[in-house]
Amino acid sequence: MRPAVVLAYAGRDDWILAQVTSKPYGDDRAIMIDDKDFEQGSLQRISFVRLGKLFTANRKLIVSPVGKLAEEPFIKIIEAVVKLLRTSASG
Repeated sequence: MRPAVVLAYAGRDDWILAQVTSKPYGDDRAIMIDDKDFEQGSLQRISFVRLGKLFTANRKLIVSPVGKLAEEPFIKIIEAVVKLLRTSASG
């Protein structure tokens, strides 16, 4: 099991998520999140949302929420994913 940020509902009980890890792995696109970025709950340590590690998972695979990001960091993550997709699509 690993934490992830739920980005969007994809339909048919599937969700689009972004990997969260405690190490940035030299990924300069990773967005750091810590306790101050949460409206509710928290992670056990400073973590990084890896924009290049998006995946889809069925609701049955999502065990439980650990928290809820505040609006500002969530929007920052969404905008960074969109920027990555636009940049990649334009070559």
